[in-house]
Amino acid sequence: MTVRSLILLIIANLICMIGSAQVNSQQQNLYVLRLKPHADLKRSIDEFAKTNAIKAGAIVTCVGSLEQYNLRFANQPNGSKATGHFEVLSLTGTFSDTALHLHLSVADSTGATTGGHLLDENLVYTTIELVIADLSDLEFSREVDTTYGYPELVVRKKKKKP
Repeated sequence: MTVRSLILLIIANLICMIGSAQVNSQQQNLYVLRLKPHADLKRSIDEFAKTNAIKAGAIVTCVGSLEQYNLRFANQPNGSKATGHFEVLSLTGTFSDTALHLHLSVADSTGATTGGHLLDENLVYTTIELVIADLSDLEFSREVDTTYGYPELVVRKKKKKP
């Protein structure tokens, strides 16, 4: 590696660190939900966020089962759907009342595991137990990141009302 390459690498890393500054939340509300059979997991979270005007939400934990999953796998344009009985191993991500970015991992009856970007039509089998954090002093938005052209998370402190 040349000195010039090393300097460029250091500068690129510094730019990335500056662009990923931390914003801390000092106020959180936790909600516990139970979704019943046949409910759509993503749509339920979206409706909950809209109903409760959540501007910065995060999934704390999720357990339960699905009778159908619909996931978009990495770097694929379309989703993959399967029906059966699947245990939810994890659901993680951030959301607001305007956008969701959630990933789901599930296992089938043999323990084979799959995961990806959560789409609509992930249908509850017996139950979903979900804990959601509302980071009430923050706001999440999505803005296009020119690196790859995707709308990515932007976190801001919520403006205080006078």
